[in-house]
Amino acid sequence: MKIKFEGAAKTVTGSRHLIEANGYRILLDCGMFQGKRKEAFELNRQCFCDGEMPDVIVLSHAHIDHSGNIPSLTKKGFQGDIICTAGTRDLCAAMLMDSAHIQERDVEFVNRRRIKQGKNPFEPLYMKEDVIKAMECFVGINYNRRRQILPGVALTFVDAGHMLGSTHVILDIEDKHSGQNTRVVFSGDIGRPDIPIIRDPQPITEGTDILIMESTYGNRLLPPYPETEKELKRIIRETFKRGGTLLIPSFAVGRTQQLVYALHKLYNNEEIPPFPIYVDSPLATSVTDIFRLHPETYDKEMREFLLNDKNHNPFGFTTMHYTQTVGESKELNTLKGPAIIMSASGMMESGRILHHLRNRITDSRNTILITGWQAPNTLGRRIVERQPIVKIFGEEYPLKAQVEILTGFSGHADREGLLAWASVMKKKPKRTFIVHGEEEAATELAESLRSEVGFERVEIPEMHQVFEVQKR
Repeated sequence: MKIKFEGAAKTVTGSRHLIEANGYRILLDCGMFQGKRKEAFELNRQCFCDGEMPDVIVLSHAHIDHSGNIPSLTKKGFQGDIICTAGTRDLCAAMLMDSAHIQERDVEFVNRRRIKQGKNPFEPLYMKEDVIKAMECFVGINYNRRRQILPGVALTFVDAGHMLGSTHVILDIEDKHSGQNTRVVFSGDIGRPDIPIIRDPQPITEGTDILIMESTYGNRLLPPYPETEKELKRIIRETFKRGGTLLIPSFAVGRTQQLVYALHKLYNNEEIPPFPIYVDSPLATSVTDIFRLHPETYDKEMREFLLNDKNHNPFGFTTMHYTQTVGESKELNTLKGPAIIMSASGMMESGRILHHLRNRITDSRNTILITGWQAPNTLGRRIVERQPIVKIFGEEYPLKAQVEILTGFSGHADREGLLAWASVMKKKPKRTFIVHGEEEAATELAESLRSEVGFERVEIPEMHQVFEVQKR
């Protein structure tokens, strides 16, 4: 059996891991690379299956860095099953179509410039019809339901607690080459306990032979969630006193719903002034509707909130407004007085948030609230670093707005959470591969797994590296 790492190797993007066993090829995730535009453009177009299509794709969750390149494969002829949970399938239907729209729009913009320069035009990475082909391949299965997906390969999904529909992946493989049965566990993205809305991550107590494990916050501790809500209240009140607008560049899936729910609680408890709150993202609006369709994933706190809230809607209340049209979005630029505007994209590389930033980044009364990890070479990372001058739509703007960073809304387990998740395994893996983390985070987590948890061979793959793996 072989494992080839085609993404998320010493980086937190482009998750793709190819397993070859019994003559079959299983692709774990098919994510898009995000970050520096030219580099991401090239990486997302590289062939990553050695000219051969996988037989099946197993998808851990719907975030674009895990699912965003699926239509590239259907565009090239992939017709196998794409297996995930029902929640992930529903989210992908909205997210991948939005991604295709972004591909088409961005390439159209670039091509106008290239044609003027006498250069050949680019093609979009994929288009909406490729997404439609991809969605025809999706197969949803529930948590904790063992299913044979290929001869000698059984799949079980376990709730990862990271976002709606997210999973840990368990593959039980009857390896004909070695004559042994081998269990492979892919952690996907591991969630944080006690985060509202969805359930906590489910441990895999029985353990595994081979572990592929994420390391996003492998060298960091995150503040307790209740402290994060208190900080959010402080930031809102301080911005309100200045008469400013609170801009929240927010990931449309998961983070926006967390923030809306937190604001709903603060509003109900009269802890924040009743000024208008806007979610200015058609994708976030669609995704919020999908969250409403999956109450079976809610945790106890959310179920009790639904019973007691007069609106019976965790994502809607009196001062909350969801915009849809471009006209409604443009009207927000003329708002006078305090307000909160949440808009995509979370890393500020595209979407309506760029227009809001352009109009408000030079006013010191305003606040930009960062609530998620920002990839290197993105506008979001430059704002986190508080660079004095930033470029938006190719023009330079002085960064005068206040910048606040709240890491407590993260859906990723921190260092302690990652070690706790791994340490409950009764059968420790013979080999562990650390992925989905910048090199420093991956290195520290690997060392901690060796010294504190007692894992034997812990390795950090390079991009495109291939490993022969089997039980010994």
